[in-house]
Amino acid sequence: MARKDYTFTSESVSEGHPDKICDRISDAVLDFCLKKDSFARVACETFATTNTVIVGGEVGLRSVSDSQSLASEIKPLVVNVVKNIGYEQEGFHWNNLKVSNFIHQQSSDISQGVDRDGAGDQGIMFGYAVNETEELMPAPIHYSHLILKSLADARHDNIETNLGPDSKSQLTVKYENGSPVSVTSIVLSTQHLDASLSSRDVKEIVEPYILEVIPDEWISKDTVWHINPTGKFVIGGPDGDAGLTGRKIIVDTYGGAAPHGGGAFSGKDPTKVDRSAAYISRYLAKNIVAAGIAPKCLIQLSYAIGVAEPLSIYVDTYGTATKYEKKLEESLPKIVDLSPKGIIEKLSLRKPIYEKTAAYGHFGRAPEMDGGFSWEKTDLVDQLSKNL
Repeated sequence: MARKDYTFTSESVSEGHPDKICDRISDAVLDFCLKKDSFARVACETFATTNTVIVGGEVGLRSVSDSQSLASEIKPLVVNVVKNIGYEQEGFHWNNLKVSNFIHQQSSDISQGVDRDGAGDQGIMFGYAVNETEELMPAPIHYSHLILKSLADARHDNIETNLGPDSKSQLTVKYENGSPVSVTSIVLSTQHLDASLSSRDVKEIVEPYILEVIPDEWISKDTVWHINPTGKFVIGGPDGDAGLTGRKIIVDTYGGAAPHGGGAFSGKDPTKVDRSAAYISRYLAKNIVAAGIAPKCLIQLSYAIGVAEPLSIYVDTYGTATKYEKKLEESLPKIVDLSPKGIIEKLSLRKPIYEKTAAYGHFGRAPEMDGGFSWEKTDLVDQLSKNL
């Protein structure tokens, strides 16, 4: 039987974290390719260190001229991302970047399987939802994201001019009878541009933003605060620590509250089931919880390269709706086409909607008019209810 009383911790990192810069650049390249060709095949990886960004991977565009022009268009994309995030420090400045591009044509051995509407690779993918928040996300990761997004907004709006782009948050949440009731500890490390600021000074800046996003009753005199616990944090971003695409897969998903198949998202077009099948798994799990079938739900899908249909589907409601699990496993593939082509069409994934997913989580975000975060819709509720 699942534990009812415990504490659980999740972390988030900001858009200026070195790994998140790389995720965003990779997704910016993906969006750029999808604008040129909605059927573009992209697998883009990025590495960043002191005033240096290296981009590599595979791209397949149907137009020869588009493919040839891509080489000259990568550096402006990289510079624009870094400038937009706000890096203008000596060791990482958008105007001083050395950008190396090693993108090449997609392997014909891989493309032949995808051309038959098969999966772009083998793998296992998970989707999860739980009724701890309105967004049906686990509370620790949800509020960790909100803290950093609030601080980033204040920085971009020039309200908090002493804050830098690089930051991390971590929340430990206490659960009683299976529900979150309080925050036992808050950890925040944020880059600051004024080297004279102490940890106490930084706390005075960030505390109002933290208190604004976390439920009032969750913070008490017993909550332990660690704000910039090492002291000075002036050198941030890739100048302080190298970045790489795909190294924040737990931050991107459920903060460790659910399993992860291991495949990263950023820089991958939707024929890669690492991304698209994780999105549809979240969509299915969220709709099951939104329909009131279970208060929490985990979905696992598995695929083989070049094969269209999933090899398996697994539903776990953690003992909350066991009588429906087998029925759901049987009915979900009938309700939604779970082939890569079916997922892409269901969620409209051939649009340039991915750069915005690179920071503050791929899940728990509001669906957008341009098709972004379509996997967060709850438009399957009635159909699921009728099939049970």
